[in-house]
Amino acid sequence: MKPLKPDGPPLLRVPATLLGTFPFLAAAADEGGRNLPPPWAMVEVTASAPTEPAAATLDPRAPGQVPAQDGAEVLLRLPGFAQVRKGGTDGDPILRGMAGSRLAVLVDGEETPGGCGGRMDPPTAYVFPQSYDRIQVVKGPQTVLHGPGNSAGTVLFQREPRTWGQPGWAVAGSWLVGGRGRGDRLLDVQGGNDRWYARALGLHSRCSDYRSGNGQDIHSCYDRWSAHGALGWTPNERTRLECRATRSDGEAAYADRGMDGVRFLRRNAGLAFESRDLTPLVEKLEVQAYWNDIDHVMDNGTLRAFTPSPGFPAPMARNPQRTTRGARFALGLRLDSGTGWELGGDLSRSRHTVRRSADQWALPVEGLPRLEDAELASAGLFSELTRNFPAGHRVVAGLRLDQWHAEDKRTMLAGNVPDPTAHAHRDQTLVSGFARYERPLGPATGFVGLGHVQRAPDYWELFAPEAVASASAFHTRPERTTQLDFGSTREWGRFRASLSGFYGRVSDFILIQSAFPKSGMGGGKATVARNIQAGSWGGELAGTAWLTGSWKADGSMAYTRGENLTDHCPLGQIPPLEARLGLDWGVDSWSWRSSVRMVAPQDRFALNQGTIAGQDLGRTPGFAVFSLNGRWRPWKRMGIQGGIENLFDRAYAEHISRSAISVPGYTMNGLRIEEPGRSFWLRLDIKFPG
Repeated sequence: MKPLKPDGPPLLRVPATLLGTFPFLAAAADEGGRNLPPPWAMVEVTASAPTEPAAATLDPRAPGQVPAQDGAEVLLRLPGFAQVRKGGTDGDPILRGMAGSRLAVLVDGEETPGGCGGRMDPPTAYVFPQSYDRIQVVKGPQTVLHGPGNSAGTVLFQREPRTWGQPGWAVAGSWLVGGRGRGDRLLDVQGGNDRWYARALGLHSRCSDYRSGNGQDIHSCYDRWSAHGALGWTPNERTRLECRATRSDGEAAYADRGMDGVRFLRRNAGLAFESRDLTPLVEKLEVQAYWNDIDHVMDNGTLRAFTPSPGFPAPMARNPQRTTRGARFALGLRLDSGTGWELGGDLSRSRHTVRRSADQWALPVEGLPRLEDAELASAGLFSELTRNFPAGHRVVAGLRLDQWHAEDKRTMLAGNVPDPTAHAHRDQTLVSGFARYERPLGPATGFVGLGHVQRAPDYWELFAPEAVASASAFHTRPERTTQLDFGSTREWGRFRASLSGFYGRVSDFILIQSAFPKSGMGGGKATVARNIQAGSWGGELAGTAWLTGSWKADGSMAYTRGENLTDHCPLGQIPPLEARLGLDWGVDSWSWRSSVRMVAPQDRFALNQGTIAGQDLGRTPGFAVFSLNGRWRPWKRMGIQGGIENLFDRAYAEHISRSAISVPGYTMNGLRIEEPGRSFWLRLDIKFPG
């Protein structure tokens, strides 16, 4: 069912002259009822300075912001992240200008690759942030523990199992309402005893088309839901066996293409075993196995108006499906009081099929046979050693070996072109590793790490585009990234700051280029994958200062610069310089926050060049967006919060964005998809610990 588009009077516009005089109201996250904790214990929400080298941790349920509706949106709270806008949901996450499989996204340790060849459903599309307890991000190739090819970084969405020493229960729920029909509901029920525990979690999120600052409705409505259940056995305090299952589905409208997603069915089952302190030598043993099935349907007649024409007498539909099976084994050893060693292996195998209907009325896609087009597999061994020295010095190093396999199952390509690589196989051995040194620097901690990653092409680089000299990109070479990461974290008094930077060179960088002229092959233009030499550098700066017992200020800055060394031009899809400032105030059960996000113009672009997430469209101007929110906790177990995003109804589009297309019934305003205008939200949170 298509979400309703509520009508109402336009919001009053705030004159721009108020920008110079409007006070920065503030908000702090109150976690202690009427008695606020000390300022340094407040929950960090945005621009938080990491306390661990090369890593950052985020609480997706932390109060103080409008709750994110998918995994890509919640990552925007961390400096260095950007999102490719396609509509109201399912954006592609980008870290330091790198997207796709360069940024590993694991959900409870499991791979969840999407099925759509046009990236309608990146892995974060199946992430409901409110259902996770913790998000951990490792920037750069600074770990080998979480699968192959993670050259940009690793994102771990994690649920933390709760152990119960005695019989008990807990219930958490939230209800959000917002402008343009936004509505989110969450129910999280847990219970257990010293031997067993169980958890049931359900979410539902919906929104009608949002309106840009120019007053234009954007084709962007969505309706999503998810249900998760887990049952665990804890025979003692050191051992846990958990079986879990997840099912989710939804629909979403897109403003960047001719089809919408009308089914995002994910079915998942997993089994995890963990045992700690087995012997003085064996610190932990972890075993995990999982199954993920993505069944996705897109069409052009369910969420948008369809008018038959001579060339298109009926709506079309496509139904890709990707089934992934995987497992992981890890053994943690305590070699001595200062040395830890984690080693193990992981494997995954996925099968991709698709079925297409040119007439959804006469031949529904659900009744057509599936055609297998791709099979991908990898098996890896990893080893990571941590050595702690006196006076706080530490060395961390890791090595990873992966065997990668790919098979082209296609016989025909788009346009009834024979596949020149039909039934071809590829097998390759990939080596990755890193070494990092950390040491105290007075009141600070500094680190420097050097990593090397060999990344195999993913499904969207092998099977979606063409090659420069072929109709198939199946033989695209793997990437080889060598990157230096460095940084420092510092805490003194009421101030905390962090600095992280990187410099990387990529051999055989897989560039996706649209409108590429195919001379010598019958003419025309196509989207191709080609290997180039590339380099990038940049970093992030973040800080937090507790000004008084009630006031806190925070800020961050992120910049990345990329170079296409083969074409002697900028590297595509690099976000511009961005800065954020926030001011918080909290007393008793009240807290307020004001924030501003400032983005510089981006003059460095490479037209039609980029990644599987999108290509550059041209120059973009700068902009600034103000937001306000507040929170009131009338009782220890209840919190009420609300806010206004884009306070001054600014009309703008991100540099990292897909191209807008003409959708029947909508007015296209500009080359890019415009971001949401002013929006209000209000949320109620309730907890009942037992």
